[in-house]
Amino acid sequence: MADETKAPVAAAGESPAASESPAPAPPRPAGREGRDSRGPRPGGPGGGREGGRKYFRRKKVCKFCVEKIDAINYKDVRLLAQFVAESGKIVPRRLTGVCTPHQRRLSTAIKLARNIALLPFAGRAN
Repeated sequence: MADETKAPVAAAGESPAASESPAPAPPRPAGREGRDSRGPRPGGPGGGREGGRKYFRRKKVCKFCVEKIDAINYKDVRLLAQFVAESGKIVPRRLTGVCTPHQRRLSTAIKLARNIALLPFAGRAN
C-alpha cells in the first residue's frame, strides 16, 4: 500500500522533471480583469439597490459664480454663516460646491470675520 502513494518512476530516457505534470499557472492579479465575471458591485454606478430607484446627484455649482458675486465681504455675516458648520469649521468645497478661487476668498473672509468677533471660532458646547 505504501508503494501506491509514491509518484511513478520516469522511463530510462526521460528526465524526472519531464514526467511530472506541468507547474500550475500563477494566480491572476486582482485587477479589472478579475471582476468582469462576477457582475456589478453593490456600491457601483448602479446605485447599490436592486429594484430601487437610482440615485441622481446634481452637479454642485458655485453660488458666487451663479450670482456673479466678485467680492466676498467679511461683514456679510448672513452669507458667511452658510459656509460655517455648527461646530465652527469652514465647510469644504466638495460639500458646498464653491469653486476654488471663491473658496479661498470665502475662507479668508470667514477668518477676518472671526477675528473681529462677527463669527464664532467654535460652535456651542452642549
